[in-house]
Amino acid sequence: MELSAIEQLIRAGMPGAEVTVTGDGSHFEAIVVSDAFAGKSLLQKQRMVMAMVNEQIASGELHALSIKTFTPEEWAAQTP
Repeated sequence: MELSAIEQLIRAGMPGAEVTVTGDGSHFEAIVVSDAFAGKSLLQKQRMVMAMVNEQIASGELHALSIKTFTPEEWAAQTP
């Protein structure tokens, strides 16, 4: 699966989110920054993103996706 296709799936389900996907063709990592994560637990954030790609995971098209989620404030604190 292409990096851009994964990014598009996540962006489609989370309008306004900043999405960056990296990977080697079978294992991917997504960094998602969204206001929608405010007040949510880590598990709730992960589930929100996974809901966007469940079909691709179930079909085997997407094998492994590691997800890191941040609110814009959390992301700003992460970057120098």
